[in-house]
Amino acid sequence: MGTCDIREFAEDDWPAVWAIVRSVSAAAETYCYPPHLTEMEGRDIWIEHPPGLTVIAADAAGSIVGTAKMGPNRPGPGSHVATASFMVAEGARGFGVGRALGLYALDWGHRLGYRAMQFNAVVETNRPAVRLWQDLGFEIVGTVPEAFSHPTAGYVGLHVMHRRL
Repeated sequence: MGTCDIREFAEDDWPAVWAIVRSVSAAAETYCYPPHLTEMEGRDIWIEHPPGLTVIAADAAGSIVGTAKMGPNRPGPGSHVATASFMVAEGARGFGVGRALGLYALDWGHRLGYRAMQFNAVVETNRPAVRLWQDLGFEIVGTVPEAFSHPTAGYVGLHVMHRRL
């Protein structure tokens, strides 16, 4: 696949983003989203409003192959820590799209003055994501045991991952 271009989400992107969100949610392997998420629910969950941001990753042909959303992890006194979520289209996994989106999110958080980034619920069986985030400097600071009902692995833990910016 090579490199991908990352840019802010535009309204015309929604059908392609929805296809990714719907597919990842339906698999029920990596997100605590309902597997039968409606399009309206998906849009409400995925499209961020300022100070948050939703972005897309496009391949060389211009096809949307991934998306990410980022913003403050908590309001008020917790708003100095960012969070982000990432989804990559099934056919684009393993080609660096997630890494490119992760690096974009880290740069975004740093530019906006966040002190850290925290992921609240990384499914422990999602080994490619855990390895990627660790490679990008995140640490597992805790695991909530059996907090995720995986369709084939049963009850598995959710990692909380953190990195200073």
